Amino acid sequence: MTITKTHRDVLGASALRPDGVAKVQGDFSFSSDLHAENMLWGATLRSPHPYARIISIDLSGAWKIAGVECVITADDVPGQLTYGLISEDQPVFAKDVVRYMGEPIAAVAADHPETCRRALAAIKVEYEILEPLTDPERAIDGSHPDIHPDGNIIRHQRIVSGDITATAPIVVEGTYDIGMQDQAFLGTESALALPDHDGSGIEVFVATQWLHEDRKQMAKCLGLPEEKVRLVLGGVGGAFGAREDISLQVHTALLALRTGRPVKMQYGREESFFGHVHRHPAQIWMRHHATEDGRIVKIEARMVFDGGAYSSTSSAVLINGVTHTQGPYQCPNAVVDGYATRTNNPPCGAMRGFGVVQACFAHEGQMDKLAVATGIDEVEIRLR
Repeated sequence: MTITKTHRDVLGASALRPDGVAKVQGDFSFSSDLHAENMLWGATLRSPHPYARIISIDLSGAWKIAGVECVITADDVPGQLTYGLISEDQPVFAKDVVRYMGEPIAAVAADHPETCRRALAAIKVEYEILEPLTDPERAIDGSHPDIHPDGNIIRHQRIVSGDITATAPIVVEGTYDIGMQDQAFLGTESALALPDHDGSGIEVFVATQWLHEDRKQMAKCLGLPEEKVRLVLGGVGGAFGAREDISLQVHTALLALRTGRPVKMQYGREESFFGHVHRHPAQIWMRHHATEDGRIVKIEARMVFDGGAYSSTSSAVLINGVTHTQGPYQCPNAVVDGYATRTNNPPCGAMRGFGVVQACFAHEGQMDKLAVATGIDEVEIRLR
């Protein structure tokens, strides 16, 4: 018998990053670095109001500007008018109503970014301003009219475990407010779309976290078979969850297909804040029942996650939040109520931690309070 030894030099060794040399030498191409011959620039018109009815859109001023090649609205979407990772409730362009400040209404393609800016300024939109829903509690109690056909509650999740009547001598409670956070990745959103010569398909270079999910949603909106929508991952300058959702992919592809020319779109920093999802703001109430030696007997909690105008991944974020209520600590009994709501605030979705961060902030605050109430060291009580 012959025994062959295999030397695995990778074990215990540092692997060379395939993109490392190009990045340190400045040769790496991020999606924003890409260009194509005969390329047009694209830009998006966004709502200045958080909640309003669209009375009319006048595009004539934009069409009169030299260098403008295309102006599109919801009426020009050839396929499905909405998209979404879980629930397809977010419009490609707002049609009859805008539900958050910064929602896309129209897009233009022109020979220069400055021409695009002039074209956007020339579009006239008449609005009927409505009272926005900004407090998720009003979404829950029904005191504000529904802002969406599916209602203001994206998901309600209740968890009951063990004996909900259990009590203990030490009781601490608190309400924890967690604000919205932005991923603020260094490389803002950008895409380059190249139409097939016969207009039957599209190739899009884009910085994203989810190429195949993007393609599925894009194909529906473009009215094309999935195999006719080809996505190539451009260099990603950070993501942290925000690039899971569609941002400019559909808009760029629509403009390229309508003009028959390559189209590039790139957000500036301010538009990037409008153009992608954020971490969910949350209000979390918790009550911990514990023994005098710091052992948790029961947890009661109520969590409210503000999903903003559209659902994105809010239902999944909520599930992560409520199932991590107790954190890494043993607790035999729990009653948890969780809500993910729609409001006229900016849409929220994935960000590092995905709902667990908010729960962690609350349950660790509770552990600090429990340490004070029992007189036990803050580290020691966490180890019990």
